[in-house]
Amino acid sequence: MTVDAPARWRLARATVLAAVFVCAACGLVYELALVALGSYLIGDTVGQASIVLGVMVFAMGVGALAAKPLQSRAAAAFAAVELVLALLGGLSVLGLYAAFAWLDLYGPALVATAFVLGLLIGAEIPLLMVLLQRIREQSAGSAVADLFAADYVGALLGGLAFPFLLLPIFGQLKGALVVGAVNAVAGVALVFTVFRRELSRRARVALTAGSVVVALCLGYAWLTARDFEVTTRQQLYRDPVVHAERSRYQEIVLTRSVAEPGRTGATDLRLFLNGDLQFSSVDEYRYHEALVHPVLNGTRGEVLVLGAGDGLAVRELLRYPDIRRITVVDLDPAVVALARAEPQLRRLNAGALDDPRVRVVHADAFGWLRTATDRFDAVVADLPDPDETATAKLYTVEFYALVKRVLAEAGRLVVQSGSPYFAPRSYWSIEASLREAGFAVTPYHVDVPSFGDWGFLLAAPGSAPPVLTLPPDAPALRFLDADTLAAAGAFPADRDRVDVSASTLLRPRVLEYARTEWRGY
Repeated sequence: MTVDAPARWRLARATVLAAVFVCAACGLVYELALVALGSYLIGDTVGQASIVLGVMVFAMGVGALAAKPLQSRAAAAFAAVELVLALLGGLSVLGLYAAFAWLDLYGPALVATAFVLGLLIGAEIPLLMVLLQRIREQSAGSAVADLFAADYVGALLGGLAFPFLLLPIFGQLKGALVVGAVNAVAGVALVFTVFRRELSRRARVALTAGSVVVALCLGYAWLTARDFEVTTRQQLYRDPVVHAERSRYQEIVLTRSVAEPGRTGATDLRLFLNGDLQFSSVDEYRYHEALVHPVLNGTRGEVLVLGAGDGLAVRELLRYPDIRRITVVDLDPAVVALARAEPQLRRLNAGALDDPRVRVVHADAFGWLRTATDRFDAVVADLPDPDETATAKLYTVEFYALVKRVLAEAGRLVVQSGSPYFAPRSYWSIEASLREAGFAVTPYHVDVPSFGDWGFLLAAPGSAPPVLTLPPDAPALRFLDADTLAAAGAFPADRDRVDVSASTLLRPRVLEYARTEWRGY
């Protein structure tokens, strides 16, 4: 049974458009993978997205021009482009992770990778346009419309598949390898099925050999991805990694080692989120005692904790029997699950998150506060530093105005505010944001060896700054006492108040300050 020519043409056209669809999806996934990796490793989501998208779009234009001389051999050229793109795109995350961990060349490697991938993606469309127009019943205008429609819809698929399918199932390393394999199959299959007659014998041999090489490289990378990730991740941390996972929101790493000399038998358990240290078990009590106890010098029946999914701040709160309820709002369920399940971490937080007085809510603190109706006697803001776009909004005037709405009339707020020594502009910008939101503020700072000189801000609604004292019924503490806390309110002349602006949603100045001040530390 023979197939008439129009039917063959329609089948060929559908095959080409399917290839356009798949290649567009793969191309967008490569872009998103580079942006996501940069946000995990560097933390600057906006900056990473700007660099990747800017460089790739520019390179796509260059690639479209570079494809002009290849149009006479469009079929072979397209297959070759797809094989190279599949290999480099599939290995891009692996290569950049290695450049970050081992070579300290992440910035140049990112720009070079984005440029090369953009160059290859840009060459796809002109070559596919030539192939589509070679199908007899396709006019030039119709070919352009069909091609771009398939391209845009494919990009939509790639944009949705990356966060909701590839990352949850495969992770970043293997997800990129899967997309590379799909990319290679789509490109080579199109040429060998629809345009096989346009290939010379030499081109067929070369493309077959290239396909084998790409398959072997991607397959080997797949088999070794787990070992590579473990080895490379360990390079980033001083101590042995005992737990690592990438949740929907961040990379979570727990390290454990014997502590510094002189502390025989003691271990140092450290939690890192996206590479940033959250606590060291050797001295975390200093931080959490300074954070929690001063804010409790007043009524404290209902307490709100923003962040603190590790349970350590909650542990300190539970030392007061008159606290009736503690509401913990933490974005990432994976952090809370780790705090409940990891034996040494659970011992450290004394199982605080499972106490019947504690209610854990998994939500973005900003969004949760917008709809909250309860009133709290004390609020503890133990949130990640404002060095990323996602966290900077949690240190703005608007955020503190939302906190003020849920605070009881005589309630108090404490904010972990970074280091007044290493990041003075960030610290005093947070203080300015609190004041602009209608709080009176008392700054204080203590020495936490793992962090250095670390600052907090105690705030209350109104014009009278809250007094910096411990509650009369405070339990016996390892670090903080009345004299130490009194001294914490004094700042030396070289760390006095800095005249900086408050931070807002539309102008997150604290993010600008944090990015410049912490550089090099």
